[in-house]
Amino acid sequence: MKRVLVIGVGAGDPDQITLQAVDALNRADVFFVFDKGSQKDDLVRIRKQICERFVKDRSYRLLAVPSPPRDASMPSYKAGVRAWHEEKAEVVKSLIRDEIADGGCGAFLVWGDPSLYDSTLRILHQVAADSSIQFDYDVIPGISSIQALAARHRIALNAIGEPVLITTGRRLAEGFPDDADSVVVLLDAGAGLESIAREDAEIFWGAYLGTEDEILISGRVCDVIDQIIRSRRERKAEKGWIMDTYLLRRSS
Repeated sequence: MKRVLVIGVGAGDPDQITLQAVDALNRADVFFVFDKGSQKDDLVRIRKQICERFVKDRSYRLLAVPSPPRDASMPSYKAGVRAWHEEKAEVVKSLIRDEIADGGCGAFLVWGDPSLYDSTLRILHQVAADSSIQFDYDVIPGISSIQALAARHRIALNAIGEPVLITTGRRLAEGFPDDADSVVVLLDAGAGLESIAREDAEIFWGAYLGTEDEILISGRVCDVIDQIIRSRRERKAEKGWIMDTYLLRRSS
């Protein structure tokens, strides 16, 4: 039986790799990485560094596969994502069929933690439903950007006895949730940040967490939002991509 490992590799700092992940890395014969183009070469490079640092058997292969682009022109965001996942599922199916030997082991190195706003597990579920291909898979958790954000700002995510809502920039742009005072935001293309300029809240923001390019900004939204938006715009123009995460907390 072929085996696939879905390994969470943290938010960018190789020191965030868990001992369980190190063990999993050393079980794999081939590592699969979706390559999102030259502008995001850093994401492939860091994964290569992780393998070079932790994998003892140098006979492993690291295979960077072009990632199918998502069609952003589709009127329904969810329909567009589902179509995108179907395309990626076909790629994953071919990788498992052609690149993993019988009895062998392949691995997907997932940024952060596989359970949080990542498509790998959904795609593997789709592939596993196809009776023409037989494999089993395991999931190894990783340090998420949310955990890294809280650690770098030296804060607890929740207020005493209160919940934390995890959402996306797209949803935040529709309005600050009425039933949550602490909100963690991921996958913000910028609309979420722009929508909160008048909110009476604190913000703890981080970009490129765990990497040499890390930026941290915190304070009252009204005092630091312009600085965050400007830093975000400048660094994205410079590097061609940005990954950022932030916690919003309404003022008491």
